[in-house]
Parts: sequence; C-alpha cells; structure tokens
Amino acid sequence: MTRGGREDMKDGPERRCIVTGETGPKAGLVRFVVSPDGLVVPDILGRLPGRGIWVSADRAAITKAGAKNLFSRAARQPVKAPEGLADLVADLLLRRVTDLLAMARKAGEAVTGYEKVKDWLVSGRAAVLIQAEDGSERGKTKLRPPAGEESLISCLSAGELGLAFGRERAIHAALAAGGLTTRVVEEAARLAGVRTRGEQFGGQPAGKDM
Repeated sequence: MTRGGREDMKDGPERRCIVTGETGPKAGLVRFVVSPDGLVVPDILGRLPGRGIWVSADRAAITKAGAKNLFSRAARQPVKAPEGLADLVADLLLRRVTDLLAMARKAGEAVTGYEKVKDWLVSGRAAVLIQAEDGSERGKTKLRPPAGEESLISCLSAGELGLAFGRERAIHAALAAGGLTTRVVEEAARLAGVRTRGEQFGGQPAGKDM
C-alpha cells in the first residue's frame, strides 16, 4: 500500500503539503485547522470550519511541521501545535479505520476468521485482505491478497482489528469491493504513514483468530 493515499486518486482535488512543498491528492494528506484560541487541530474528516492547512500523511512530516513552527507560517499568525501531534493524528485515524470496518461488517461487506476469509479469497469476492501486523508470519503466508495494488492492509494489530468486528482479537479479515472498502483503504494508507509500525504491538505474535 502507498503511505499517503491511492494512486488512482490523482484526478481528485489536490493540496500542497506545507512541509515537503509537494502537491498531491487530498486522500494522501491530513487537514489541520486553527481553533479560535490558536491551537492546531487535526481535521481527519475534512469538515471543520476554517482555512485548511495540509500536511502529508507521514509521521516525520507532521512532527516537523510542529517542531519547525510551520503551522504558524502557513496560518500567517502565531499558533501552537500540541505535544504528540503525530500520535494524536494516528489515534484519530485508527478510530476512523475501525469505525469504517465496523460499518463494512454491518453492511455485509467485511468478514473475519481464517476460513471465511479464505472462502472469500477463493471465490473472488474479496477485494482487499487485512492481516494483523502482530499475527504469526506462518499463519499470514497461508493467505494471499487479491491481485492488484493496495489489496493488502497490514497496519492494524490483532486487538485493533478485533475491535472493528466486536471480538477480542482478529488476525485475518477481508473486504468486498465497494465504496466503504475504498474509504477503508485510503484511511488505512494514511494511518500506515502516520503511525510507527510495530511500536505499539509488542513483541509476541497474536496467535490465531478467536
């Protein structure tokens, strides 16, 4: 998966990152706004009022924007970026991804469990394979993602994936083609770029699906 968004979104609205200076699709950046009291606020859904300040969905870029006072320069006024801004963005994106997965599950567009996921992959119904990053490597190699780019999501822990399916943990999941799946892929790509991979998952494999 790409770190900052889908390549097929090139024809969509584009914005300029205040850190890299590069212009790219909105799906690959994070929008920030300045609150009335001068605090930088992540706008994950892109709905908050105010002039948007855009940063690539990349942990280093967001950290640099805060450390180098780039938000103030972009806002043309003194503003304050909260401590741990990249962690805050990662938390918000994680919530967004799990919420979308829960919606896909309720709509019948997502399943979990090794056998169900395998059936979807074999039948061709699965458009995207999701595998917990802390799942055993041996178990994960038994399932192959569908053909095509961005057909694998691997930035979630077993606990996080399980949360979306109302379980203690989940190692494997699959998504059918559809609008919700497109949104999950885009938000997961942003999450993968912003979070520190592996840092929050601990050192032990999560085991099998429950």
